[in-house]
Amino acid sequence: MAQPDDLIYMRRCLELAARAEGFTSPNPMVGAVVVHNGVIIGEGYHLRAGTPHAEVHALNAVKDRSLLPSSTLYASLEPCSHYGRTPPCADLIISSGIRRVVVGTVDTSLKVAGRGIARMKEAGLEVVTGVDEEECRRINKRFFSWHERHRPYVVLKWARSADGFIDLARQPGDTAEPHWITGTTERILVHRWRAAEDAILAGGGTIRADNPSLDVRLWKGRNPLRVIVSRSGAMDPHSKVFDGAVDTILFTCNSKISLPGVKTVKLGDNQYFIEEVLQFLHSMGVQSLFVEGGAFIIRHFIETGLWDEARRFTGTMRFGSGVPDPFPGFRPEKTVKFEKSILEIMHHFPKASV
Repeated sequence: MAQPDDLIYMRRCLELAARAEGFTSPNPMVGAVVVHNGVIIGEGYHLRAGTPHAEVHALNAVKDRSLLPSSTLYASLEPCSHYGRTPPCADLIISSGIRRVVVGTVDTSLKVAGRGIARMKEAGLEVVTGVDEEECRRINKRFFSWHERHRPYVVLKWARSADGFIDLARQPGDTAEPHWITGTTERILVHRWRAAEDAILAGGGTIRADNPSLDVRLWKGRNPLRVIVSRSGAMDPHSKVFDGAVDTILFTCNSKISLPGVKTVKLGDNQYFIEEVLQFLHSMGVQSLFVEGGAFIIRHFIETGLWDEARRFTGTMRFGSGVPDPFPGFRPEKTVKFEKSILEIMHHFPKASV
């Protein structure tokens, strides 16, 4: 049975879990705390795949083990019940002497799917579930999307001028460089976003026009897998994305193209290339995809409905003409003001979903 303070300690689990954003994939982000008589006596979180889980760190942090039988363990996600790179956390909790466990949400992956909770109940532990469940699912939206919808969690991001254009009209021979709409603060934020996702995608038009690196330079974190979609395959092999510094995949209809150090995937010659890309990335274990355009690519994600979040910056400058905003029906749920732009965020699915 849930108790009044359970929500407080679950929120602490979530705070801990969030510290590892961008480092745990393909594992979920999980936080755990051990509480005795209203005092946290141990806490921890999962740092990265292949290392001890949150429950292990929390239990190991308890100095007086004699307190465990009269303590409660809180975990933002159901403790695992299988042997992977680490032993089952459900077994560890049972053997620790803990008698009460509060779980934020069930792990719906096939390897767990309620079996960790069942194992603890069978051992006689009191197990409470569904405490702050919406937030516990939200923090692992990427993990749940991969397991439940069988595709990566998709975030769309673009910037537009004050009069609604995402780029100036480009002419043949123009220098390949971006026309910046946002300021330095926003660019740092975007690099933080990149570091949180497994892969980053841009279309061939964006690569030719802007020559981006699609890496993490302004934030501490891992570089996401670079994904380029160019049905024509008309790409400059000297573009920054083909520098070999980061794993890169090129999706194209051009079976003749070959770039050193780049994995090439042949697309079917039809309009459903977004589905093909997402299916392939899912098969690779990619749980999240950050899409940075351009207009053609973003518009196709929107039209197919295969997206989860849209993040749009609107700057203060006016272009007068150019490439129009690819999402005229954008309906923001949240707005954040910066010195040189306004960030608007929209979710495609209800907040309670992944």
